Amino acid sequence: MPEIQGIIDDIVFQNEENGYIIAHLNDKKEKTTIVGIVPYISEGQNLKLTGEWVNHPQFGKQFKITHCEEVMPSSIAGIEKYLASGVIQGIGPVTAKKIVHHFGENTMNVLDNEIERLKEIDGVGEKKIKLILESYSKQREVKNIMIFLQTYGVTPNQCVKIYKKYGADSIKVVQDNPYVLTETISGVGFKIADKIARSLGIDKESPFRIQSGINYVVNEFCAMGNTYMPLERLQREAKNILEVSEVEIENNIFDSVVQGKLKIENIDEQKCVFTMPFYYCELSITKKIITLAVASYDSLEIDIDEEIEKFENEKNIQFAVSQKAAICGAVENGMEVITGGPGTGKTTIINCIIDLFEKAGMKVNMAAPTGRAAKRMTEATGREAKTIHRLLELGMGGDDGSQFFKSEEAPLDCDVIIIDEASMIDIMLMNSLLKAISIGTRLIIVGDVDQLPSVGPGNVLRDVIESNCVKVVKLKEIFRQARESMIIVNAHKINNGEMPILNKKDKDFYFIERNEPDKILDSIITLINTRLPKFNKEWDKMKNIQILSPMRKGILGIENLNEKLQEILNPKSIHKKEKEYRNTIFRVGDKVMQIKNNYAMKWNKMGEKHDEDGVGIFNGDVGYVEDIDEDNENVIVIFDDDKRVEYEGIFLDELTLAYAITIHKSQGSEFEVVIMPMFMGPPLLMNRNLLYTGITRAKNMVVLVGKTKAINFMKDNNRSFERYSALGWRIRQIVDANLSHDEN
Repeated sequence: MPEIQGIIDDIVFQNEENGYIIAHLNDKKEKTTIVGIVPYISEGQNLKLTGEWVNHPQFGKQFKITHCEEVMPSSIAGIEKYLASGVIQGIGPVTAKKIVHHFGENTMNVLDNEIERLKEIDGVGEKKIKLILESYSKQREVKNIMIFLQTYGVTPNQCVKIYKKYGADSIKVVQDNPYVLTETISGVGFKIADKIARSLGIDKESPFRIQSGINYVVNEFCAMGNTYMPLERLQREAKNILEVSEVEIENNIFDSVVQGKLKIENIDEQKCVFTMPFYYCELSITKKIITLAVASYDSLEIDIDEEIEKFENEKNIQFAVSQKAAICGAVENGMEVITGGPGTGKTTIINCIIDLFEKAGMKVNMAAPTGRAAKRMTEATGREAKTIHRLLELGMGGDDGSQFFKSEEAPLDCDVIIIDEASMIDIMLMNSLLKAISIGTRLIIVGDVDQLPSVGPGNVLRDVIESNCVKVVKLKEIFRQARESMIIVNAHKINNGEMPILNKKDKDFYFIERNEPDKILDSIITLINTRLPKFNKEWDKMKNIQILSPMRKGILGIENLNEKLQEILNPKSIHKKEKEYRNTIFRVGDKVMQIKNNYAMKWNKMGEKHDEDGVGIFNGDVGYVEDIDEDNENVIVIFDDDKRVEYEGIFLDELTLAYAITIHKSQGSEFEVVIMPMFMGPPLLMNRNLLYTGITRAKNMVVLVGKTKAINFMKDNNRSFERYSALGWRIRQIVDANLSHDEN
């Protein structure tokens, strides 16, 4: 990697928040523009930089910094120049000259270890020493943290995140427990933490190291959607990553259990390991669901059958037997689950249920896991629906900067809560929701259990359905109007393992046969850029047409698709600002997506009368790049629900282009048109569940492009990643125990 060294002549721009700088470095031959994250930089510093040469479209040749090391001056002339530059507050050219004249080559040692001796200098009193000490200490503190961490392969971006989280304690925190970085700083894995630990002298067989490694393995496994890890699998994977004996692994798992860090339970005759948050979460949900299911509720002072008949006459519809059962069940039970595929009338049922409760004078709250799903719920019912996070009043507070203000102590003020798109709810969000529901409040959960499970840990909807504890109504009959849509017909066919009907004239489901990946790619680009907008002039290329792919990598993975689609749909222009981050270029106008939950991310939203402010941007939120602040290179995004977020450089790893997204990330969304490449990939990815979820995201048209063989394979392949979740088991254990008790 190229290296350059020189003196910082001047700083063009410096962002105090994220450490991003633009400066000029003089190496005696020429002046070079340098850019990057260097929080401790000041004019006059002698720096040795590692990085790469880049060409900025507007500012020309620049040196992009990846590693920075300060070269401290050793000569008297160099020290004086360094201090005279203003690098330390309280020391200007005159004071610098006096200090160096008095202390000579010992000047830097005095600043480091005997700063009180500055009183020996005429004109330097207690007040000035305090100012010098604060400035020099802060600069040295940040510099030392950066140098210390970068030695172990921690990037400048990650260094800034660590410093922002732990401040002056950063080095101490890392020295005390480097493994904490794997839990608190995105992008820092076990290998980096272990490298730091080993260099600090932590023995390979240290219980501290082994227990940290065990905890890391369990957390990584849970990050894939599980709430626990089978003990046998944990022992095997921990042994591979830690390279210690099985006995050491077993002993340290046992010690972690004794210390209350982990919990082992026998679930269906298999020993399973839980981290404590997920263990307590499952216990809490189990207790609340059983309580809601068995609690007694006030009867409604209305004739339900008569009101259902009135609703049917008003809407000119006829409910099926199962649909009437769902409506009656919502009234008669404290908790009910309504599940069914597209076209089975879930929305119509919700409207009838709301109508019944409102006629009885009851207050109904509605919510969904994502902004898009909540917006669809609002449009379908004509009543306000919120995200679950907004319903629970997510705001500033708590250890991570955010908290729900609705809880057991401050429950939701309503009589009925209806939650839609429940397949997306993970175990942590479900626990927070249930805590905020008072006994006596009815809870109606609506969702399609055949959709992909939540991105976060757990399999909540399926577990609750299979628990046999709550009233469950499964809708299978397709509404007459819905049978006209081949999207809905084919969704049910695929779910039943049948081949979809392709290219029926004047319908909404099409297939274009292409056998080579590059031909599939060309067809997708032609579809989105010319054919579909020409077919329906109201369809916007960017907003109404969405590419969904099963994979990230490869020619037809979303990374390559996004790169190609950006070139076509939002090409480079001298009139458009852009910022390169790692291998992605963010350009004004780009369609982007948040790819992880960030509960502390601040946003502002223009209201009718005033600005609204809040926190929380979530996995799957889609928006568009409004602007790029060229001074600090922050990327400003407007999300679909008009939330305006300014992304500092250190948070850009949470943002990705979204012209093409994975099917997993499309959950809860609805698009006018969905295009899906059909190609052969890993069997666990190319399954029925994924194909079904993808096509049910489309409102008006689905176009599959690729191989018939791939469609056949996916609709026949009913295998998917197994999720380890004990929620359903826990509920059944209590229900079965109570039944046995009643029988006796």
